[in-house]
Parts: sequence; C-alpha cells; structure tokens
Amino acid sequence: MSTLLRYYKFSLVFTLVCFGLAVWYGAASTGSFGGMLEILWIVAILSVLEVSLSFDNAVVNATVLKQMDEKWQQRFLVWGIAIAVFGTRIIFPLAIVAIAAGIGPIEAIDLSLNNPQEYERIVSSAHIGIAGFGGAFLAMVGLKFFFDGEKDVHWITAIETRLSRVSALPAIEIGLLLVVLWIISTFLPQAEALTFLTAGMLGLATYIAVDALGSWLDQKEQAKKVSGTVMRSGLGGFLYLEVLDASFSFDGVIGAFALSNNMIVIALGLSIGAMFVRSMTIHLVRQGTLAEYRYLEHGAFWAIIVLGSIMLLSALVHIPEVFTGLIGATLIGFSLWWSIRFNRRNGVAPAEVEPSSQA
Repeated sequence: MSTLLRYYKFSLVFTLVCFGLAVWYGAASTGSFGGMLEILWIVAILSVLEVSLSFDNAVVNATVLKQMDEKWQQRFLVWGIAIAVFGTRIIFPLAIVAIAAGIGPIEAIDLSLNNPQEYERIVSSAHIGIAGFGGAFLAMVGLKFFFDGEKDVHWITAIETRLSRVSALPAIEIGLLLVVLWIISTFLPQAEALTFLTAGMLGLATYIAVDALGSWLDQKEQAKKVSGTVMRSGLGGFLYLEVLDASFSFDGVIGAFALSNNMIVIALGLSIGAMFVRSMTIHLVRQGTLAEYRYLEHGAFWAIIVLGSIMLLSALVHIPEVFTGLIGATLIGFSLWWSIRFNRRNGVAPAEVEPSSQA
C-alpha cells in the first residue's frame, strides 16, 4: 500500500486541491450550497471519465518512457503535467475560440467566463478539424506499432503477423491513412471536407516530424547506453509524449461540454484526470508492468487505433465518449487477461516474461 501511495501521493493531493477550488468556485459563483455541490459533482465525474478514457494513453506513454532515463521520466511528470493541464485543457480551447472568432486572448477568456454558451458553440464548431488532426495522429501511432517487421510477439496473431509482413512495403501505413482520410472526406460537405483533409494532413505531418526529430536526436546522442539498455533521446521522447497526450485529450475537451460549458469546471475536472494518467504512467514504468504482461502493449495500441478511427468517423456521426472508453477498456482488459493466461500456461513468473518489441 505504501508503495502504491508513493506513485499516486501527488495526484491525490492535487485532487484534493482541485476539489477545494471547485467548492470555493461553486460557492462563489452560485451562492448556494446546492450549486456548489453540483459543480463539485461535475468536477468529480469529469476526472473519473478522463482517467477511464485515458488508461490506454498511460500504457502507450509507458512504452516510450521506459526507454528514457530517470531524469527525463521525472521531467515528463513535472513539466509534462504543466503542459497537459494548462496547455491542452485550458489554453488550447481558448486558442480555438480566439482564432475562430478573430478575437484576442483576453477577449477569449472573457467570453469563456461571461458567455459560456457562445464559448461552447465556437469550440464545438472546430470539431471537424480536431477530429482530422487528432484522429490521424493517433491512427499513425497505432499503425506504426503493428507495421513493424522486427516485431516478434503477436497477440491477435491472424492479423498482427500479416501486418508485420507487409511492413516491408515503404510507408504502407501512411498510404492506408491517406485513403481513409479521403474516403471520409467524400461524405462531408465541400468546406468541411477541405478542413478535415487539411487537419488530417497536418496530423500526419506532425507525427512524421516528431518521430523524425526523435530519431535524429537518438542518432545525435549515439543512443546512449545505460546498464546495457539503449535509451531513447529524452527531448525527442518528451515531445512525442506531449503531442500524443494532446491528441488523446482533444476529444475529452470537446466531450466535457456535455456536462458543463464552464471553462473553470472543465479545466479542474480534466486536470485531475491528466495528473492521474501521469502517475499511472510512472507506476507502469517503475513496476515493470509492461514486461510482466506480454500483450498489454498490444491491447493499448489496438485501443489507440480504435480511438483514432472513432475520432475520424466522428466527423460524420457523433459517437458517445462512454462507448469509446468502454472499447478501449475492453481491449486492454482482454490483453491483460490473455497475458495472465499465457504466463500460467507456460509456467513463467510474470517478471520473467520478455517485453514485446516496440518500433
């Protein structure tokens, strides 16, 4: 229990602080005990939803973070949370409103506080572009994991072995994503189709740029060896994780408006979830969970492909966030169960299981 608290102590303290702020803000803004409880309840629900929808994010974060030294792991937890909380959950929606409405940042903040209905309308109107960008980036993250010729551990063997074989074809995953973007765009009105395609291309270009930067930094640092293990470039991995986290959070920010259109309430709830995702990530890395459970990474990356696909399809139809979260949780749950079954059948202690290879 004490070991568990070591990983989640700061997140628990952060949660209490956010709940305290929610109580203060609720009492100050509504002037009633019932109004304060309602705001506190919404903050709690948003935080739970963010954590439940982002467990696959934590698992994928851990696959990257385990290749980085402890210094950069700690920077991800400290600096990364500031970017996740203030950047993605607060500044990002304000930037959308400022750009879409052609107003300055101060006016955007004023709009969010004094005219939340209009603020919600403007942020929600940007959904087509967000779906294209976030969906394309996440789809590439998932596809890159499975289109890997050196990957020798497979969970859904019938599919994964074939994807591994065709990975010899250059940029096959990029071509597949471009075809999907084009097909979805054909069902959209002309103006929305252009927005969707442009955003999707930018998402693809961002993935390529971040991945290339990470590879370049790896080579520049000559793949430093720590305890016999090749370590990933700290800066490259950090940037990759931040863009990944932002892509995961896009839908959460938009979906939060189903419960509240108040910027402060949304920021408090989603920030708690973001903090717990980081604590889960560090926990997975330090405990060696990915090595213990052979197929856990596979479940997370399948969940990412599904999430990316849902984001892309959400440009056409609304898909409830609860449905998205349930699919991700189901895939991860199955992969965890399959890993435990593998360990039992082979009589291998969890700590002895070799981790699957990662591109």
